[in-house]
Amino acid sequence: MLSKPKYKLCKRLGGIYEKCQSQSYAISEAKYRKRVRRRPASDYGKQLLEKQKLRFAYGITEKQLRRYVYEAMKAQDTAQALHEVLETRLDNIVYKLGFAPTRRAARQMVTHGHIIVNDRKVKIPSFKVSVGDKVAVREQSKARTMFAQLMETIKKYKTPEWLKLDDKKLEGELKSKPVYDPAQSMFDLSLVFEFYTR
Repeated sequence: MLSKPKYKLCKRLGGIYEKCQSQSYAISEAKYRKRVRRRPASDYGKQLLEKQKLRFAYGITEKQLRRYVYEAMKAQDTAQALHEVLETRLDNIVYKLGFAPTRRAARQMVTHGHIIVNDRKVKIPSFKVSVGDKVAVREQSKARTMFAQLMETIKKYKTPEWLKLDDKKLEGELKSKPVYDPAQSMFDLSLVFEFYTR
């Protein structure tokens, strides 16, 4: 589904992946932009670009994103509703807790059965985590190499305010709903809604 080369996508959509957020990538990208001149994007082009950025960053299909957008349109605060449904996906929570280096790795951890929610194994990356739910690494999985190394690195990891992390137990909790702040977000959700309502 999302097997396109990451650097190619980053050049087109911006630094949506972790490997495209390094200083060396930023320098090479700046050199590339000096050489290549692009025409200003149309309104449709900007909307499409923002929609694609959101889709590839969260690793979801077109069908999933369309469903999330249409569900969010029923809410009073549409941007907050869409932000909330994307951020509370299980694969995203695992990534934000620092259990995985990328969302793709988090997705793989979930589908391979390494993650439990409220002491129950969940293998669905799109599973919606609710406030008060506890997300943890399965006890049998902690002996694996990737989690043994994680015990050391996660001590320095800082989670978002809406998550609570117990680094000794490799367990996290959704304290509150994530709040959408347009000033801090790398996505302009208004353009995504414009794309689907044009």
